[in-house]
Amino acid sequence: MSTILIKNATIINENKQEIKDVLISKKRIERIGQNINVNHRCDEIDAEGLYLIPGLIDDQVHFREPGLTHKGDIFTESMAAIAGGVTSFMEMPNTIPNAITIQELENKYDIAQQKSFGNYSFYLGASNDNIEEVKRIDRNNICGVKIFMGSSTGNMLVDREKALNDIFKYSEVIITTHCEDEFTIQENLKYAQKKYGDEIPFNQHHIIRSREACYKSSSNAISLAQEHNAKLHVLHISTKEELELFEKIPLKDKNITCEACLHHMWFSNEDYDKLGSLIKWNPAIKTSDDREAIIKAVNEGVINVIATDHAPHTKEEKSGTYINAPSGGPLIQYSLPVLLEMNRNNKISIEKIVEKTSHSVAELFQIKERGYIREGYFADIVLFDFNSKTDVDENNILSKCKWSPFENTSFNSKVIHTIVSGNHIYKNGRINGEPSGLRMEFNRD
Repeated sequence: MSTILIKNATIINENKQEIKDVLISKKRIERIGQNINVNHRCDEIDAEGLYLIPGLIDDQVHFREPGLTHKGDIFTESMAAIAGGVTSFMEMPNTIPNAITIQELENKYDIAQQKSFGNYSFYLGASNDNIEEVKRIDRNNICGVKIFMGSSTGNMLVDREKALNDIFKYSEVIITTHCEDEFTIQENLKYAQKKYGDEIPFNQHHIIRSREACYKSSSNAISLAQEHNAKLHVLHISTKEELELFEKIPLKDKNITCEACLHHMWFSNEDYDKLGSLIKWNPAIKTSDDREAIIKAVNEGVINVIATDHAPHTKEEKSGTYINAPSGGPLIQYSLPVLLEMNRNNKISIEKIVEKTSHSVAELFQIKERGYIREGYFADIVLFDFNSKTDVDENNILSKCKWSPFENTSFNSKVIHTIVSGNHIYKNGRINGEPSGLRMEFNRD
């Protein structure tokens, strides 16, 4: 592993901007300062005019391995991640088999050790009858527990009252939830099928998977967390009404937090007629008013982190009718360019982007020595050019599925270098090296 010296970068970190050098050695940031020089060979990066930020940490991805590798796998999707500035990820349990035992979870860690370009952690999936597995979690070695409180891709719905209460009572790690009320959704779907038959338009998705379904389920999760004093993180908030359930207080004082996803911050229901199944996600993309409320909540501290919910499906799968086309899509390769475009449009500051994609994720999950540009921390670093374009087309998509809802879009910024745990894995816009991501650890004692 070589020494890396980054010269004259504009560092954005902990709400400050300053031009400095960064010396990286033995996986970590050795020194931050002015006019750093070394007396031996190193990989030197002239970063004049480039911005340096901590690598993004995505707390919600679906990389599809094991069992669904025709859609994506840890190798391809982690490669797409580093191209998008994401150096660390937390992956969901709805693979095949479902990761609902510690043994199945460790099998995924074994795969990632061989195949992941990024740093990794995996959620243990909750089920209606695996509370003993939840109790066995090593709290410093696993990111959290995931509960599907509304059915989603993977058929892992937890709907028994005792099971939910036990999980919230006994989990010693953060509980993350997918919140949509299944009964409400099924009633809405019956109505849509009666009205449209087999030709339900995709613009009905946000009506079928409605704001009422989201609010009811999120309210239930929060009530359970309050009853059991559990640490709860509600994923992919999609409605302005749900935001009323969360407090605008410092993250360190919160036991109940929430997440925004890129698609809910970028698209609205007005895009269904053009993009159809390509923007069919659960929870559904809703109105422009919801989108603006989510962006405001990110800026004001009601929403604590930004993620992608990256979830690839094949083009063939996505080409089906409304009922048959699965929900989810690939986003992670364009994580940082999308957010920087929002910065250009005066939606969010660069400092806030860094806070919500790195600092706050590290603090929320209590990740050990990542998420900041600090001496002694792991060197997870992204350098981007705010004045170079990222063109999205099929030929440069790294996700295995080879499509994106952003196709034919040109973003006005570009990831130039990505360094993962001290390894210069993405260099001048190209993959450089082999998978070498590390298992993330957590400080929870």
